Amino acid sequence: MSEFVPPTIAPAPEDGSAPQPVPEAPEPAPITEQDIGEYREQDRFLPIANVSRIMKSSVPSTAKISKEAKECVQECVSEFISFITSEAAEKCQMEKRKTIGGEDILYAMVTLGFDDYVETLKIHLAKLRQHQATPGSRNIVPEAADD
Repeated sequence: MSEFVPPTIAPAPEDGSAPQPVPEAPEPAPITEQDIGEYREQDRFLPIANVSRIMKSSVPSTAKISKEAKECVQECVSEFISFITSEAAEKCQMEKRKTIGGEDILYAMVTLGFDDYVETLKIHLAKLRQHQATPGSRNIVPEAADD
């Protein structure tokens, strides 16, 4: 998790009094090795077939990828996604929202130092939303309303 938390600016009350500080979200309990052991591998990692397919599309058709390489990438990308998502989830929790959106992921990536990827991801997010708004297209990632 990130140690840097950008300040949240609360609007000044209309009665002229000082703004109330925004309470910080409670620190979640640390995950222990026992907790991790309770999850099955398929619950913690992306499917190996999907990872393998993406890897194969990135190398020449004559190249071979070892099982160990696929498993290593599977673990790495799964951890990366969890890392980014947990940062985005913290932001949503502080804002009392239940749904993580694309902008939350972009915010998390900037916060965690992955600024170089944000501009490209903004373009992909805009294209995804444009595709979803097209009549007759299937909504692959529906936007859920916050409760």
